[in-house]
Amino acid sequence: MWIVSDRYPGDLVRLDRGDNPPETCVAELYVVPAEHGYRTRGLDVDRNGVLWAALAGSSHFASFDRSKCTVFSGPDVRDGRHCDEGWSFYKVPGPNFEGTDIGTDFHYYNWVDQFDTLGLGENVPIANGSSSDSLLALLPETGEWVTLRVPYPQGFHSRGLDGRIDDPDGGWKGRGVYATYGADAAWHVEGGPVEPGNLVKLQIRPHPLAN
Repeated sequence: MWIVSDRYPGDLVRLDRGDNPPETCVAELYVVPAEHGYRTRGLDVDRNGVLWAALAGSSHFASFDRSKCTVFSGPDVRDGRHCDEGWSFYKVPGPNFEGTDIGTDFHYYNWVDQFDTLGLGENVPIANGSSSDSLLALLPETGEWVTLRVPYPQGFHSRGLDGRIDDPDGGWKGRGVYATYGADAAWHVEGGPVEPGNLVKLQIRPHPLAN
């Protein structure tokens, strides 16, 4: 089991229950290299065992591949920086704060589309662009970003998402990703405080003329 903490700069903890918990429980700590990014919030895993975490503070997507680690215990693990080689970082598109290289977007959560419910392929990680009215999907093989926005109502402050396959034989129409309008400050959404909470279903056609 993996656990995430958003304390600075960000922690991932792997918990192995063993055969007789709690006596046999063993935990491993992996700390985000702060010089590359910080503030882990969401956490999900792809079908290859690679973990993905949206970094809300620095506006990155980070992946962590434990199979690249060579040290798991002993005195070298005290600061959690014993497997920096397991981390990869992807800067999220969008503007930076003036005079810095820190992105202005905030990522409340993220999710990995293991089974291609959206239509961009399997194992595509998606971050909530909670300050950019968007979902941000990263194509890991190319590093290309796909930005999904909702035209109406304005103020798509998304804080959670998940995918569902309703009809395995229904092609692109039988599957989709669902995301919320989860703003605490509802007056920032078009329509104001009286605007009800919304759930958005997003689908991508394989090509523009697909039936």
